[in-house]
Amino acid sequence: MELTPRADALLSKPLYEFQNYKRNVQNRSQLTIDEYLLDLRIFFKFIKAVRDDLEPTDEVFEKIDLRECDYGFMESVTPDEIYDYLSYLRNDRNISARSAQRKLSAVKSLYKFATVTGKIKNNPARDIDHSASKKTLPKYMTLTESEDLLNTINAEKDSKTKLRDYAIILTFLNTGMRLSELVSINMEDFDRDFTSLIVTGKRSKQRTVYINDAVKDAIYAYRDSLSEEQKAVTDPKSKSRHPVFLSNRNSRISNKTVQWLVHKHLVDAGLGYKQLSTHKLRHTAATLMYREGGVDVRVLQDILGHEQLNTTQIYTHVASSDMEKAVHKNPLAHFKPDESSNNNDDE
Repeated sequence: MELTPRADALLSKPLYEFQNYKRNVQNRSQLTIDEYLLDLRIFFKFIKAVRDDLEPTDEVFEKIDLRECDYGFMESVTPDEIYDYLSYLRNDRNISARSAQRKLSAVKSLYKFATVTGKIKNNPARDIDHSASKKTLPKYMTLTESEDLLNTINAEKDSKTKLRDYAIILTFLNTGMRLSELVSINMEDFDRDFTSLIVTGKRSKQRTVYINDAVKDAIYAYRDSLSEEQKAVTDPKSKSRHPVFLSNRNSRISNKTVQWLVHKHLVDAGLGYKQLSTHKLRHTAATLMYREGGVDVRVLQDILGHEQLNTTQIYTHVASSDMEKAVHKNPLAHFKPDESSNNNDDE
């Protein structure tokens, strides 16, 4: 039997006990409690999805088992993850600031309950202000950092996966593909001239992704390095489909392997401190196309496969933020008017 959102939420021990606390101790109505549970269900599932580097969509959420979200999981959540959750609500789900504040209140209420009752010791939501629910800018790499990452991989010696890893990260940075889209592509998805391919995105929606010569050359170099046996590897679900990127076991590369290799190379490039992920590489691609390439925001919307234009417009805010910072870095920004001459001439 399919679970209702409320029943799904109550699979989590913290949420089940939180419901009882709200009802029996604070005497809240079931309607109010249900609103809390629905908000907290999304919060837990978002954290789980992001940690697995999955696209935080409703389809992904439905596959996440909340029984794994115990008090240990609650205490492991960081303030940065809560900020990312608020950013997701405003930027991806396009909810109002007022609704975001309500959802943050639910998170803060849950953590207050858990700490007051001694279930957990640390409260990551304690110092997060309601003003944090305003729209925030996505994390991304600069052009120089992106170049450093690619050059770091290129400079590796004695790496059996160098060409594969380079092709994967270059594809992320040039196309803005989602992780699920990249690992799913097959050689048969490309057109005859190898200039575009069909990917399947959210809600099984297909779109055309164009590739440039850099991506084309990188994939060619990687595929040419494979043995004939490796090139012949097919997808178990469809023997007529040949996965582009393979694992060390000569099967389609998994999400977790791509997550791991991206993290490894970011650390090797000295970028581990930025706490980036495969999804942040998608943000980087979009930001660089808009800022450095001058790509129109509506074209960028189609490239990324966004259904709503306002989801894409976050990258225009990134550019605006940079312009504001640039004004303050002007070498003449320190000049001030001399107010000493503004005295009374009659004296």
